[in-house]
Amino acid sequence: MTFSSKAEYGVRLMVELGRQEGDQPTSLKAIAEAEDLPLSYLEHVVASLKRAGLVESSRGAHGGYRLARPAGEIAMDEVVLALEGSIAPMECFTSAPPGKVACSHEGDAASTCSTKLLWMRVQMGIVKALQGTTLAELVEFSRCGEPAIPESVMSLPVVQAGS
Repeated sequence: MTFSSKAEYGVRLMVELGRQEGDQPTSLKAIAEAEDLPLSYLEHVVASLKRAGLVESSRGAHGGYRLARPAGEIAMDEVVLALEGSIAPMECFTSAPPGKVACSHEGDAASTCSTKLLWMRVQMGIVKALQGTTLAELVEFSRCGEPAIPESVMSLPVVQAGS
């Protein structure tokens, strides 16, 4: 699954806000410069994050943006959902109530999509990974460079193209 540049830039913006000490807002220009991101695009990204209640803004000479909650309370699924709108590994997934997946192929000749189980598992794996990662962890990683990788992750088999 590939996320858009909006998700990438939004996560980087959130990490940069998480790095800030104190309660002082940070200008979007400073974030754009620190992360080498286009300011005009970040304006659109931060608007989505603000609508989702993840960041707060203040106006004025010393205005800017800050996290709406502590970094440890912000799970990355909130950020990605605010920016992407949904987490769907296949285009055929259609909107459905939370916890359900509706496949647009199910109306075809077959009553059940033959690959739905696979894509549901892929989707849930991505969602669990995002839910299990806080902004505070990403901020810490950005400072240290190498996190302690849990043994459960290290024991997973590596899949390579053509295998």
